[in-house]
Amino acid sequence: MILEYHRPETVEEALQLLNREQPETLPLAGGSVINQPSTRKVAVVDLQALGLSVCENKGNSLRLGATLTLQAMLEQCNSDAPINIPTSLSRTIELEATYNLRQVASVAGTLVAADGRSPFTTAMLALDAMMNILPGDEQVSLGNLLPFRAERLRGRLIDWVSIPLNARLAYEYVARTPADLPILCAALTAWPSGRMRLALGGFGAVPTLAFDGMDEIGLDLAAQNACSQAGDEWASADYRQEIAGVLSRRCLHTLKKAEIS
Repeated sequence: MILEYHRPETVEEALQLLNREQPETLPLAGGSVINQPSTRKVAVVDLQALGLSVCENKGNSLRLGATLTLQAMLEQCNSDAPINIPTSLSRTIELEATYNLRQVASVAGTLVAADGRSPFTTAMLALDAMMNILPGDEQVSLGNLLPFRAERLRGRLIDWVSIPLNARLAYEYVARTPADLPILCAALTAWPSGRMRLALGGFGAVPTLAFDGMDEIGLDLAAQNACSQAGDEWASADYRQEIAGVLSRRCLHTLKKAEIS
């Protein structure tokens, strides 16, 4: 239940509201989560007037404003635009939510509210996305933020998220139907330096970083080990262990094929 609605025009005013002890006050970017029915009584701070919806190059990184919607990210960062994102990342955005939800769901809000079945968050974890948190301009990786997001973000807000432009991404998944959230998904990122990061989703409270190393040796085993306790109502741990190896190999094959071509 929303008790109060605020629409500040400055970041300072927004932070002042978020730091209040009573009532509990949360940032509102797109509203796709907060607007869902709930008995929780909160005040909300609408961030839409703060100019946090940028999508721009910053050196070897792409900076995404916290309130940039998923649909705007697709439209502004596609193959026909000056700024573009990996095709696989675009695909995870399409799988994350329907068109109507993508119109309101923000980049930062989606990441902060995500559970382990989020395709977009799994891909962003593989990309080693960085987040800038105010006040203090504290830059923290998505992987370090996710397990402690409630504590780290209390009274604070994210103003941008960045991902590398010099990395290649592959994404594979299995689901009950192609449009469903994944039973298991894998996102693999490769950098020119040889570094690789494999993230797995489809289970748990947050996606899991399974591998971060300088080559592909041990990738299969790391994927399987990450699913050793991944049993739930959707699939057994044994099934996910088997499929994790398959998906990680598919991702690796996709990246190698793209490198050759």
